[in-house]
Amino acid sequence: MNGFQSGGVSMLPPVVKNLLIINVLMFIAMIALRNSIGIDLNDLLGLHWFGSEKFHYYQIITYMFMHANFEHILFNMFAVWMFGNAIENVWGSKRFLIYYLITGIGAAALHYGIIYFETIREFTGVIDIFLNNPSPETLQAFYTTYGFEINNGSRMFSVFNEAVPYLENVLNGSSDSTSIEKSYDFMVTYKQFYLNAPTVVGASGSLFGILLAFGMMFPNAELFLMFIPIPIKAKYFVAGYGAIELFSGIANNPLDNVAHFAHLGGLITGFILIKFWQKTDSSFRLR
Repeated sequence: MNGFQSGGVSMLPPVVKNLLIINVLMFIAMIALRNSIGIDLNDLLGLHWFGSEKFHYYQIITYMFMHANFEHILFNMFAVWMFGNAIENVWGSKRFLIYYLITGIGAAALHYGIIYFETIREFTGVIDIFLNNPSPETLQAFYTTYGFEINNGSRMFSVFNEAVPYLENVLNGSSDSTSIEKSYDFMVTYKQFYLNAPTVVGASGSLFGILLAFGMMFPNAELFLMFIPIPIKAKYFVAGYGAIELFSGIANNPLDNVAHFAHLGGLITGFILIKFWQKTDSSFRLR
């Protein structure tokens, strides 16, 4: 039998069940290790920018199994179960797992591209101008545009405090060698600190791929959403949700820490993959 075929109908098919188990276990381990010995699994396994010294290739997969808090994992896992079981029952476990992982990778790829062109390219570019030509003018150009945003609770804050007198000297026009050297050392550290921040954790990219597949497979299925007392057809729900994510991503609210373009990446990758299967695999059916 083709390994992509469904093995029957189940409320908790094997891949969905194991995804729920793995995500919950990783969440428990994240909390336990952080509280007991100070190890942050989200920092180790969350997706970092590939230019970061903390980036590892396995994070492209492991980030999908890490979550920021209880509400994050609760919503994601409920939705994976709610929509994923219908898809796995139709497609079979092998195809569903491939789809889940590829949409998660696609989500990471689009997120990488967006943050590079939106922030990283310009931010690190202005730092590099100073590093290539350390002077009051080039440091002032950076500071005027970006300032210094340092988390008070981070180790970087103490490094920043030590560098403040030298940075102030240079910003005030001083070119003495000690202030320039200390400012240079700080900016090298600051650039790496910026690149080392985790960019995204969570199953949301794969989840949006699942939502896209569900909307294509069951377009007229009626969904009842919390706080909305009227049913919404799946095709309209997915289209509307995608439009909200696009608008939110473009709005780029600095107080919004949701990876909206990662969600859109899952949607787009899911659509491309489904169309690819429809074109190249005669055994593939949406229903």
